[in-house]
Amino acid sequence: MEAVMIITNNPMSNSKLGDAHEVDFIDGTTMDVYTKVRDYIHKGHELLTHPLMSSIKPNETPYRTVVISKNSHSIVDMKSLGYIEEAVHTTEKFLKNYGIPNWTKQVIEDFQLIDYDLVQHALM
Repeated sequence: MEAVMIITNNPMSNSKLGDAHEVDFIDGTTMDVYTKVRDYIHKGHELLTHPLMSSIKPNETPYRTVVISKNSHSIVDMKSLGYIEEAVHTTEKFLKNYGIPNWTKQVIEDFQLIDYDLVQHALM
């Protein structure tokens, strides 16, 4: 398997994946994660998981974990850039139109588990 880097704002993904993979933990929002991923793509990294992976609307979950190539290339992968730009646009639209729900602590923890589980299975 290709060496990967994980970009996440999910504490569970950070703690459980950090031993096996390089993790760039973002203390911020999903949009902050997407901005960081886009920065990496501009530096030649490629997306290895789709940034909108899951059926959960992007304004509903406070957590997002994205897997990118650890090694960068000398050119920008336009397919990766298109996917991250689409994710940014879609998330901005959902945030503007629907806002962020005020979830209970238990629901927040459930979202951490869902996000981690999706990425952990993608890495298998």
